[in-house]
Amino acid sequence: MQGIRDMYGRMLSRFQELFGTGGGAPALFRSPGRVNLIGEHTDYNGGHVFPCAISLGIWALAAPRQGTDLVRLHSMNFEEAGTTEAPARGLEYRQERGWANYPLGVLRVLEEAGHPLPAGLDLLFWGDLPGGAGLSSSASIEVLTARVADGLFGMGLQGVETALLAQRAENDFVGMKCGIMDQFAITMGRRNCAVFLDCRTLDFKLVPLNLDGFRIVISNTNKPHALAGSEYNLRRAQCEAALEDLRRVRPVKALGELTEPGFKYLSGVIRNPVNLRRARHAVTENQRTLHALAALEMSDLALFGRLMNQSHVSLRDDYEVSCPELDALVELAWRQPGVVGSRMTGGGFGGCTVSIVEAPCVEAFVRDVGAGYAKATGLRADFYEVDAADGAGRMERP
Repeated sequence: MQGIRDMYGRMLSRFQELFGTGGGAPALFRSPGRVNLIGEHTDYNGGHVFPCAISLGIWALAAPRQGTDLVRLHSMNFEEAGTTEAPARGLEYRQERGWANYPLGVLRVLEEAGHPLPAGLDLLFWGDLPGGAGLSSSASIEVLTARVADGLFGMGLQGVETALLAQRAENDFVGMKCGIMDQFAITMGRRNCAVFLDCRTLDFKLVPLNLDGFRIVISNTNKPHALAGSEYNLRRAQCEAALEDLRRVRPVKALGELTEPGFKYLSGVIRNPVNLRRARHAVTENQRTLHALAALEMSDLALFGRLMNQSHVSLRDDYEVSCPELDALVELAWRQPGVVGSRMTGGGFGGCTVSIVEAPCVEAFVRDVGAGYAKATGLRADFYEVDAADGAGRMERP
């Protein structure tokens, strides 16, 4: 609690420096990051995912500005970028705004959905969630902005609606064709639970994350993945091309509908061998995610871990979204005592891995994987021991 008080004190002081003290005490909001335990690149393929919101996240202080339609945004994580000012309505994407396009995109989408800001807004952000690491910093700030707007101006947004609006901001305003997983987990997450989500229907269940003496450890390659500039959108197009081939012989709505035997039977109609591998990952990863749900509900962490390991191999070989740095962290983790499973998490091309590690082994895991990674790559990995956390919302001021 003392850490939260200190953080709030620093943020409040900076807020008053930037925006003045005339509007009363600003409201406090928080949004988590997310880690996907299994089910990677399945969300936009109509499959299942199994993420949880995490105890790393982004905080916001926010206050309405009456008598103006100006929005002012500032991040303490990007002080060098200065303060961004923009109109509350009719917003357009501008590359020079950098990180601020993510929250501004949410305001634009809210306006399009019939929820324009009735006044201006001052927003200050600070987070301990690393950017560009595959832990959904962009989705976190999107959902956070929607929660701020709803909390201050009473828009009456429902949970799933909030997630969909945040996703639309990233798809249509920023231009990143992400699936729904990140925004959904960050909106709907609950403490000590994972979110099992059918991305086609948006049916979901909160599954108690009974790790029974094990911990979630995230390892950061410190190689930013820069998803918007990577091959993420290409992977999606390759899966869609494979799906079009399959539709020549069967009316398949999404790759996530197919079982492994069903896919094997039909796969000969996929003409491009690269597209075949992409589709095979989407189908097998979805099946692994279904098996992982059963394993967790049976408290079979050993099986859950084996499925995580298989997921990484498929992402590396069939989907080709891993990289030498991710592979190094995962292979080092596989050799450590007390590790039941480890895989890359997030979009890939850099970013983070997630491992399930026996609690007494975490200290040695961090030391030995960190040393091995530095020797193999010349880079320094960062490690985060995280808990499953609540979704985004308004917080009591400490």
